[in-house]
Amino acid sequence: MAVVSCTPAESVLSTPSSHCSRPSSSSSSTSSPCISSSNTPHGGSRLRILNNRGINIRSRTWVSRGGSSVSVPWKDESGVCSSSSRRRISSACNNEGRGGSVLREEGVEEKRKREKGGVFVCSAGAGGIEREEEVIRIPERAKVLSLVAFVMCLCNADRVVMSVAVVPLAAKYGWSSSFLGIVQSSFLWGYLFSSIAGGALADRYGGKRVMAWGVALWSIATFLTPWAANHSTAMLLTVRALFGLAEGVALPSMNTLLSRWFPCHERASAVGLSMAGFHLGNVISFLATPIIMSSIGLSGAFTLFASLGFMWLSLWVAGVTNDPRDSFLVSTSELQLICAGKTDVPSGSSKFPSLGHLLSKLPTWAIIFANVTNNWGYFVLLSWMPVYFKTVYNVNLKQAAWFSAIPWGMMALSGYIAGAASDSLIVSGHPITRVRKIMQSIGFMGPAFALLCLKYAQTPNVAAFLMTVALSFSSFSQAGFLLNMQDIAPRYAGFLHGITNSVGTLAAIISTIGTGYFVQWLGSFQAFLTLTSALYFVTTIFWNLHATGEQVFY
Repeated sequence: MAVVSCTPAESVLSTPSSHCSRPSSSSSSTSSPCISSSNTPHGGSRLRILNNRGINIRSRTWVSRGGSSVSVPWKDESGVCSSSSRRRISSACNNEGRGGSVLREEGVEEKRKREKGGVFVCSAGAGGIEREEEVIRIPERAKVLSLVAFVMCLCNADRVVMSVAVVPLAAKYGWSSSFLGIVQSSFLWGYLFSSIAGGALADRYGGKRVMAWGVALWSIATFLTPWAANHSTAMLLTVRALFGLAEGVALPSMNTLLSRWFPCHERASAVGLSMAGFHLGNVISFLATPIIMSSIGLSGAFTLFASLGFMWLSLWVAGVTNDPRDSFLVSTSELQLICAGKTDVPSGSSKFPSLGHLLSKLPTWAIIFANVTNNWGYFVLLSWMPVYFKTVYNVNLKQAAWFSAIPWGMMALSGYIAGAASDSLIVSGHPITRVRKIMQSIGFMGPAFALLCLKYAQTPNVAAFLMTVALSFSSFSQAGFLLNMQDIAPRYAGFLHGITNSVGTLAAIISTIGTGYFVQWLGSFQAFLTLTSALYFVTTIFWNLHATGEQVFY
């Protein structure tokens, strides 16, 4: 069996030779490239297609009769072999079916399969090609996406490990409630400052390198957390800040890498699947960490998730490139699909725009306000809803199984639906600006109405359902402002992402800390939820007035 690429003109592989016979200068200018091969370690040969200047065009593997190396030129358009070695080639042409394997003219169906990225597997013998079947080839960008989704899952899972382990750690070391808050917030200290640097580095050096360094550092920090807690409180806070510093590069690196590997009409689905992995990391870690800690000890969960990070690194470094044009594994048809569907962005931009220039454009502020509002509402829901249910309904929400799994699972599902719907609208001809505005409007109006309806919820089950609805609709923002950074600034998407993400993180800190003061000042949780709904509505209006899907920064 051998893998061959069917040629556009009938050729016969017959006479052994160690070099490629190329047409002479007197040959017809329309003559096709010649085919050369050499033996491979697997018993077959490496087929090379060269143009009439000897430049390699494409390589495929095939098996000739007896496993020998052969080389023949293609016929020109009139069917005449090259005059540079007419006697040998004429002999080959006259021995079709007897001298060796035959590459026949490619049919319409074969061309269709090849353009889809299929690989043909054939058996070769004295009678020529006997059987041909198609082996489905997984697109290289799908492999890249699977690795990105996995590491985003790991990114969030590593965060949640500490959230679960902090209770037994507090009991073991006698931490006070106030110190617990400091430990939990130490992650954000590093995270707040690394987003901008991570985005700028991803634009300059590519998402692959920055993500790899980030995963390596946060895996080390995860592994060292139990040791740091046993050593001293200062060491623990330092390790947790390092953990946040490393994880701050994840989202900008993801955004930059996917923008280079996916055409515009597939980008929303790619981001949706990656963020689905991010949300599922909560489910996995919430459910698995208590089991792991009860089975192999408190440090077992930290060690396991850190080990997964190092295992992922071995696949990432060897199998992924910053740009599909640098990959030896991507097929020509896939590369053409990727390049045709997006703006050509050169790697390693030499100079970043000034912060003043970025902030001088209203589309930038539309993204900033959207990020602030998204993080404000998201962290309010996740941080204070347990207190809300305990205060209003006297229900301990954290002991309910659905609280650990269902909201995160629904966010993963709705995020993918938003991405698929966004790509479908773009493919059907809707302008990118309109699609981004639709998705972001759903991502804000849905949570706004759900929070307003909480006022009329009479039972905890109805309130829990409305909370899940609010979180699910918020995932549509992934197909809104999160993708819009690549639209308006394809060369500086990572840098812009870092800036807006840092401001959004600051808003998350303010909303988490300030909710208690707001509730005390306004007198009830419902009043604060109404204020959050109003913020959603105002930002939706601003977004629809000033957001655009066109490129703003060049």
